[in-house]
Amino acid sequence: MRKTKIALLSLSVLMASCVEAQTPPSTDAIKKLIEPRLGENVKVDSVTATPYSGLYEVRIGSDILYTDKTATYLVNGHIFNLTTGADLTRERIEEITKIKFSDLPLDKALKSVKGDGSRVIAVFEDPNCGYCKRLRQTTLKETDNVTIYTFMYNILSDDSFVKSKNVWCAPDRQKAWDDWMLNGKVPATAAASCESPNDEILALGRKLGIQGTPAIFFADGSRIPGAIDSKALEDKFSKLKK
Repeated sequence: MRKTKIALLSLSVLMASCVEAQTPPSTDAIKKLIEPRLGENVKVDSVTATPYSGLYEVRIGSDILYTDKTATYLVNGHIFNLTTGADLTRERIEEITKIKFSDLPLDKALKSVKGDGSRVIAVFEDPNCGYCKRLRQTTLKETDNVTIYTFMYNILSDDSFVKSKNVWCAPDRQKAWDDWMLNGKVPATAAASCESPNDEILALGRKLGIQGTPAIFFADGSRIPGAIDSKALEDKFSKLKK
């Protein structure tokens, strides 16, 4: 009887050891391992377990990387579901970069209403951005029934600040913006006493992690970085209704 108890006790200890060995490491432990391996100035915001074959998501700002449980390997790329075609990494980035649209200071944006204005977007643009001009001249010109809030986000040059101030101080701001973006007509020089929200919009854009222009935000808080065509914009609007 004594031998049986000893055997059972030994078996219990062995099973406990096996369970402990199979317990996955904590995400905090992985974060502590990988952060110094990525470089001195890299700050890892979070590490999260994923359902993708033992991979862990490493979030650095709005960037997503992947590693293993030992933080030995690093995967820089997107994960796709081959059954549905979904870009799972892109979906995750959209999730973590969502904003609360109602928190945007819309009084510091230019406002344009087309048609019934039922669909609402906010666009961050630099007046010297070629892709922004293309977006204006094609996609936004072709899209109807939309309210467009334009934030003049000056990140390309000092001249961008000058042009944006001149637009903001114009008698008709939206016309001055359209004249420049669509037709290349330089806005009149603003009075020195006129104040613009340039610095506030620059700070806002940085807070939102906008690294390039144009950047389009939708009513649900999601965003699309870069210029898109009319079809892509309509597809996005259609998904918002679901």
